Amino acid sequence: MINELRKESPEFVRLSLAAAMTLRFASGMFYRDTRLYCINLLLTYSSGCVGRCSYCGLSGERDGAYEDKSFIRVDWPVYRLTTVVERLNKYAPWVERVCISMITNKQAVDDTITIIRHISDGVDLPISLLVSPTIMDASILKGFKDAGAGMIGVAIDTATEGLFDQHRGKGVKGPHRWEKYWQVLEDAVSIFGRNKAGCHLVVGLGETERQMVETVQRVRDLGARTHLFSFYPEQGSALSDMSQADAGTYRRIQLARYLIDHDLILIDGMGFDERGQITNFGLNGSQLEEIINSGKPFQTSGCPGKTMEGACNRPFGDGPPSDIRSFPFELNKGDVNKVRRQMVSVGAGSKPAPTSLNK
Repeated sequence: MINELRKESPEFVRLSLAAAMTLRFASGMFYRDTRLYCINLLLTYSSGCVGRCSYCGLSGERDGAYEDKSFIRVDWPVYRLTTVVERLNKYAPWVERVCISMITNKQAVDDTITIIRHISDGVDLPISLLVSPTIMDASILKGFKDAGAGMIGVAIDTATEGLFDQHRGKGVKGPHRWEKYWQVLEDAVSIFGRNKAGCHLVVGLGETERQMVETVQRVRDLGARTHLFSFYPEQGSALSDMSQADAGTYRRIQLARYLIDHDLILIDGMGFDERGQITNFGLNGSQLEEIINSGKPFQTSGCPGKTMEGACNRPFGDGPPSDIRSFPFELNKGDVNKVRRQMVSVGAGSKPAPTSLNK
């Protein structure tokens, strides 16, 4: 009854604006007729999240009530879980996955299991979890799997331990620890299987291109894959005035991530300059050109669906339609040409990427 009055999980969940539109809770149209293929749910409590991450709109340091805080650029309105399941069956036959995002709150573990079971009973869709390592261990991961989850995401976000501490740990008086996050990712691969775990990494929190690619390789070496994001300054967060990474930097890292995650190259075969910028992707020109022309490296990276390699397409989650960082749809020729120009653009302190991209 308390949860009913406060609209808290597990009876209630927050939906991304894109999910709310897809399930007809909210009106609106997607740019270029984009469709959302993964319904994103977020646990909700009046006490909020105890994390204090500098870049996160849900941070306990951000002013306002938790239910009013935005996350990844958009509002996350609250809806009853039973109604969400009903509308999933009624309005969105093209949806291929459901992703449940925990927050760092002591109630979240038990409530996540309840939500997994309810969704498993109500819809025939694979379920992913974005977990909160700080309040978990391997036994809890096993409980999630037993309840019906099939994939795990761990948002390590930063490329180095120093940046993690600065933005998520001691630097912001937060509870999260680098070693714990990596341990939970390793446990997730062990329990769920190779390619059944993903690591969220955010480009633009102070790392070099090399440091980010090194972390992508570390994730792959564990048997997981990277779900890449471009930092976007969240209004009201501690980093609200910080700029996004240069578009060229993000494009080069997107391409490197794709090559590593598809086991086409190891970081040892790539080249970097003295500033850590990528200068060589380690493939011959024609092979690299074919991959770039496909546009696939620049689409949103995330969990697969029943038929799709990347069902979690998060429309415009890290940039508006005027500056698409992660494309939520297949790129056309014009999109690819724009990406090429961005990849070789000279940003602050940078220089053009390999001449094979200058076509």
